[in-house]
This record gives sequence, C-alpha cells and structure tokens, in this order.
Amino acid sequence: MTLAVSPQWRAALLARANQLPLRPRLPLLWQQHVIGSVEADFFDPLISHQPKLARDLLQLVHSGSDSHWRLLGHATPALQALADALRDLGAGRVRQHWRNEQLAVCDAQGQRIASVERGVVRPLGMDTRAVHLVGCSSDGRFWVQQRSLDKANEPGLWDTLMGGMVAAQDSLESALARETWEEAGLPMDALTELRRGGEVVLRKPSSDGADAGYVVEWVDWYRCTVPDGVQPLNQDGEVLQFALLEVPDLIKRLQRDEFTTEAALILLCALDGA
Repeated sequence: MTLAVSPQWRAALLARANQLPLRPRLPLLWQQHVIGSVEADFFDPLISHQPKLARDLLQLVHSGSDSHWRLLGHATPALQALADALRDLGAGRVRQHWRNEQLAVCDAQGQRIASVERGVVRPLGMDTRAVHLVGCSSDGRFWVQQRSLDKANEPGLWDTLMGGMVAAQDSLESALARETWEEAGLPMDALTELRRGGEVVLRKPSSDGADAGYVVEWVDWYRCTVPDGVQPLNQDGEVLQFALLEVPDLIKRLQRDEFTTEAALILLCALDGA
C-alpha cells in the first residue's frame, strides 16, 4: 500500500522511539549480566536512609574510566528487597506505579534470569517485553482503542486493538490471549487470520521525565481479522472506547500524534505491509 504519510512525520516518529536518556546513566549488573541502568545519583536516598540494606544489595564498581552498579545476592529476592525499599522511599515514583505484578528480568541476549516488580522497571532502566494486536475488519478497516483517562501512562491517547506487557509467568502466546480478553473481551478463537506481524523496539525516557526512568521495550505485534459482527468490549476498565477506522482517517490521526509512540510504530508497520 502506498501511504500518504509525511516523510517528516515518519522521521519524527522514529526519532521519538529512539532517544537517549535525559541524563547519563550507569549500567546495573547482576553477576556478568547487564540487567538495567540508573541515573548516577539514583541510589543516594537509599544509601542515606538505609545504608546497611544498600551495602547488602548494591556495590558501586569502578573499572578504569567506567563505573557500574552491581546487584548482590540472589537476583529475584535481591530485586524484591530493592523494590520494596525504593517504594518505601518514594524513589522514582515507584509507589505510584506499583502493580504487584512481576515482570521478567532478561540479559542482553533475552535470557530470563529473574523477576521484578513492574513498578521499578522504568527507574531501573530494565528491558521489558510487550505484545500488541492489530485488528482489522474484513473490508480492511482498523480497530483501535482509546486509553482510559485515568491510565497511569499516556491517558486518553489512542492505541492498537490491544496492547499489554508480558508478565514473568507468561509466554508471548499466553500474554496475547490474556490481554486480548482483558482489554477487548475477545477470545482468540473468535479471531481469524491471526499471525505474527513483527517486532518494534522503543528506547526513550519515561513519559514523565521527573521520575528519572528510561524505557527499553521490545514489542512483538500480531495482526488478525475481527469477523463482521464481533464487537470488542473492554473487561478491565482501562479502555475508554473502541473505534473502527478507515485507513485515510487512521493516517490522519496518526499524523496528528493522537496515538502512543509504540502504537503509531506498529500501525505504520502494519500499513506498510498491507
């Protein structure tokens, strides 16, 4: 499909999806694995208020001109203790984003080595995985959702039919099925022509720059056909409304930046491949 998409908008979107941190960050390692990054002074409140805990959990290592933080002990319990302490201190808005949900902690090769509370992954600059579903009608229109106005991140912006993070216990397939039901009320057997579309990667400061966070997210996206007469219906209260858009209308809304960055990237890929 030939798209009437402005080259300037496309370039700006790609730039928004691949940004440097607002401030320099130090790598965070467990054993030999890089598991995240933090701003240089991020752990100062923890060191000041709980010095023994900080010594038990963290070590600042200097190697030549480079420095990094090293997480000590067994990875998952150490991360849980660190997350609890950061929540109690209110560091990096951890308390506000606390979800009692564990996400996988992976090394640079994508190997899962631990799990961690979702509320600390952005301040600790950890890689996360997400899954999105692009849903089309049989005549080529696109189903999209508007995020609820009380969402913690990007409230009111438009999104793909479904988008959610992959929890520690999930495979991509189980996350896809669970999130599609929770967000759109659609069982997978109600959809047709389901197939993997591809992967996009976001690297950017958190949407609220005040929380010293950094997003590194790998997003696997799928596409499907929502059969005629099948209507998405939100189950978890996180969607304000659904809409079925003609392609020209979708492109106009994309270029008005009405969509989240990841949704815009995914929908652009879907349109390019249509």
